[in-house]
Amino acid sequence: MAGPVIRVAVLGSTGSIGRQTLDVVRAHPERFRIVGLAAGKNKDLLAEQAREFAPDLVSCADMDGLRAALGGKAAPVTMVEMATDPSVDVVVSAVVGAEGLVPTLAALSAGKAVALANKEAMVMAGGLVKEAAARGGGSIRPVDSEHSAIWQCLERAGPDAVGRLIITASGGALRDLAPDELAAVTPEAALAHPTWLMGRRITVDSATLFNKGLEVIEAHWLFNMPYDRIDVLMHRESIVHSMVQMRDGSVLAQMSVPDMRLPIQYALTYPERLDLDLPPVDFARLGALTFAEPDLERYPCLGLALAAGRQGGSAPAALAAADEVAVEAFLAGRVRFLDIPALLADILEKHVPAADPCLEEVLAADAWARRHARDWIERRS
Repeated sequence: MAGPVIRVAVLGSTGSIGRQTLDVVRAHPERFRIVGLAAGKNKDLLAEQAREFAPDLVSCADMDGLRAALGGKAAPVTMVEMATDPSVDVVVSAVVGAEGLVPTLAALSAGKAVALANKEAMVMAGGLVKEAAARGGGSIRPVDSEHSAIWQCLERAGPDAVGRLIITASGGALRDLAPDELAAVTPEAALAHPTWLMGRRITVDSATLFNKGLEVIEAHWLFNMPYDRIDVLMHRESIVHSMVQMRDGSVLAQMSVPDMRLPIQYALTYPERLDLDLPPVDFARLGALTFAEPDLERYPCLGLALAAGRQGGSAPAALAAADEVAVEAFLAGRVRFLDIPALLADILEKHVPAADPCLEEVLAADAWARRHARDWIERRS
């Protein structure tokens, strides 16, 4: 027997997570209704999605162009208005970077279930995000495969039973290069991820392992876990998405083939599980699952992100913003691959963090870091 229809708003519908969310909706049309779609500059794809799903609400940077493309159909609103609309059950927060923070806070304050794919929201302002959920009655459902895995492992374990969280990392597209080959890495090489299909920025962040540092910060906030009880392990096969070690030494792991539709669908339907057209893990064919400690000399961005997390305050917000600028410049050919950690180290050294930042201070740190990063790049161009 089919369950109730889940009414969904997708913030960032034209990005990788947004498009895969719509794939999940297409697979279960009887269970989902798209009531809102929001995007940034990709007006044409958003219009195409709106024509297919007929949402009541749309949002885009080019509202006039979108309105014209849709012939006046669907009501243009801001992302905050969409995220708090009474008709929405679940908000998929998949807008990359700081732009997704305010709508996420608004949705949680309005009591919405938020399928959180925007890791920067938790990295920049984890305390504020948790406060908004507690104040408004909203709930956070992790979409990152690593945090979804931990969330699933913790479903039947109380917080007092947990010893450590273990976050796995594929190593990214450049994991088999010798260190002296990294200086000549091209954007095309960094984007050729061996196991995951993701957006461009996160694929580069996977190659630097910066994303794994952000995931540690996110896990710290999501699961109230001290940094010294969160580990990162290299795991080439991308089958074990994360593990939880209990106080008695037993370890729970969530495993599946690498496909973001699984954590997306679970975040939409929690606690229910629906059919998903994914192949089962073929353990006999895999033969072995491998694990190793990350080399912080090879992956300095991981160490910098962990340092920012332990420093706390507005430091993670500044570093995440600078990384966004650095990766954008790398993809545009303006800086080299190894300039990314150099820029981040400069940001971490020069930023004076606010200890317990309010929203305005978080956004100010983000803006400062973006300016500083652009100036740094300009001086080297």
